[in-house]
Amino acid sequence: MGSLKLHHFSIESNYTNYKYDISVYVPPIQAPMDGFPVIYVLDGLSYFPLAKQIVHLQSRNTMKTKVESTIVVGICHQEETMHSRRFYDFTAPAEKYHFPAHTKGKLNHIKEVGGAENFSSFITEELKPMIESQYNINKSQQAIYGHSLSGYYVLWSYLTRPNEFQTYIAVSPSIWWNDRELFCFLQNSDIKNLGPIYIIVGEREGFMVEDAVHFYKELPTRINQQLFIATDENHASVVPATMSRAFRFCFEVNNR
Repeated sequence: MGSLKLHHFSIESNYTNYKYDISVYVPPIQAPMDGFPVIYVLDGLSYFPLAKQIVHLQSRNTMKTKVESTIVVGICHQEETMHSRRFYDFTAPAEKYHFPAHTKGKLNHIKEVGGAENFSSFITEELKPMIESQYNINKSQQAIYGHSLSGYYVLWSYLTRPNEFQTYIAVSPSIWWNDRELFCFLQNSDIKNLGPIYIIVGEREGFMVEDAVHFYKELPTRINQQLFIATDENHASVVPATMSRAFRFCFEVNNR
């Protein structure tokens, strides 16, 4: 295997009126006949470096690791606006928003929320076509990965847009957001179309563990739907502790 092949570019979305930095890892081998699988990593500024390194190293021995050579796309916010912008891009539109007591007023300064539909349009109408035009990818093996608030977005997308990706990975999802509205989306979703999803949460994440377990139990089937509670991990440590496991899930469900 050769050295890392990384590409970086920016794209200004007509749907969100925001410029995203995009980082792309391309396996240094010839693409399979059907093209490379692709994993879209949200909060790419934080998690793309780890994601591309995991794929690069573990795909050297797919027989053991089950991780295949894969294109990794990191969707990155601008660093100076990342904190506030996440609350717009990753949350669903609603008539009212409830900020729970555990936030202790820390979110009172957040002025813009509810942009998930626009963000979804950015991904499907602008970013994915660009990636598909530039790289040899397998359109039937596309996954999305998100942690915390972007994990909420992954679940929302899974329930409302189940055909945009073939695999959904939600790590420590913020199910608490807006009075746990995801359960309403779950009740109103077309359960027949729900596909593979992997929900991960750290054992030391308190009420977030209860939320994840509750959400998982409400899913209509256990086929290609898994919940993993990472022993002794917290909200920060759960990502590096479980990302390899999460990526392995993508290929296990596609190969069944």
